Amino acid sequence: MALDLLWLGVLAKGFYQQHLGHLLRPDVIWVAALIFYSIFVAGILVFAVLPGLKIGSRKHSLVLGAFLGLVTYATFDLVCLALLNDFPVIVVYVDLVWGVVLTTSVSAAGYGLGRWLGFDEIETKAGE
Repeated sequence: MALDLLWLGVLAKGFYQQHLGHLLRPDVIWVAALIFYSIFVAGILVFAVLPGLKIGSRKHSLVLGAFLGLVTYATFDLVCLALLNDFPVIVVYVDLVWGVVLTTSVSAAGYGLGRWLGFDEIETKAGE
């Protein structure tokens, strides 16, 4: 969540304001954002981090994380492109790349944290 807020609120704020300013709310609905990020982090854990820990492969977690990022961000952006008037195609491209980078990075961090906490050993012992 922190990385995405840094991206949306600082690094790419001008980009989104320029292309989506007419659609942006003046205030954030934080409850909705927190619900999304809770679900998203749980999805990264279940679909990218834990499978990589189970087989002892950081690369596996990274590939699954990248794909999950693509799926997640494509779901939002392509639906917006399909349904909303004047949704900019450039936003779709930038968001898809960001979704892959963000989710791969979080998957890598989650995998590293899981190994550091010994979750890879728990997975191995549970399979025996």
